[in-house]
Amino acid sequence: MEFNIGNGASIVLPSFPITIISIIIIILLVRWSKQLETRRFTIFFYFLISTWISPVFSRRTEGGVFELWLPVGFIVVFIYLFRSERNHPVKLKASILGLCIALYLMILQYVG
Repeated sequence: MEFNIGNGASIVLPSFPITIISIIIIILLVRWSKQLETRRFTIFFYFLISTWISPVFSRRTEGGVFELWLPVGFIVVFIYLFRSERNHPVKLKASILGLCIALYLMILQYVG
């Protein structure tokens, strides 16, 4: 969506489904953060770190460059939560939500 303000200026917003999904994610993270007694903001960090994807393998072929992408952030957070004594189910929920976004980003890398 694009809103023209005037003088050639405009505000460009993402598509409607992405906007709705973003609002739902923010609502879920705020609701889950209220379940923690201390350090409620850490839920957002678990989510953001879990969305990080990175290419782990790259090969040049005749058709172009092939890159193998992995959700490295989710793997790191999952190992940390598995080894930590202060793991909370809400932290795992936030990291799984981040994994869903990471999978979406990986699909965009392969399709685009």
